[in-house]
Amino acid sequence: MKKYLLITLGLLSLVVGIIGIAIPVLPTAPFVILAAFLFSKSSPELYQWILRTKYLGALVKDWNENGVIRPRAKILCTILIMISVVSSFISIDLELWQQVTILLVVGAVLSFVLTRPSHPKVQ
Repeated sequence: MKKYLLITLGLLSLVVGIIGIAIPVLPTAPFVILAAFLFSKSSPELYQWILRTKYLGALVKDWNENGVIRPRAKILCTILIMISVVSSFISIDLELWQQVTILLVVGAVLSFVLTRPSHPKVQ
C-alpha cells in the first residue's frame, strides 16, 4: 500500500514539474527532484527511468550528487518566469493583491533557484 502511495505521489509531482516547464511560475526542479526521491523509495524502475531521461535525468543527477542547478537552467528559468509574469500582467486584468501574490511567489521561486550553487564544488 505504501509503495503505491509513494508511486502515485511521485507521478503527481512529476506531472506538476512537467507542467512547470510550460508555466514558469511552477518550479520544475523541486517537483522533479521530489518525484525522483519518491520513486527511489518505491520503484527502482521509475527511479532509473527518470535518471535516464535526457533533460530530467541531468537535473536530478546534478541535484543528488552536488545540490547544483546549472547556469543554463537558472537563466532559462529566470527568462521564462519574467516572460510569464509580464505577459500575465499585460494580458490579464489582475487585482493588486493578485499581482502582489504572483510577485511574492515568483520572488520565492527565483530566490531558491538563483541561490543554489551553479557548479559542483572542486575538492
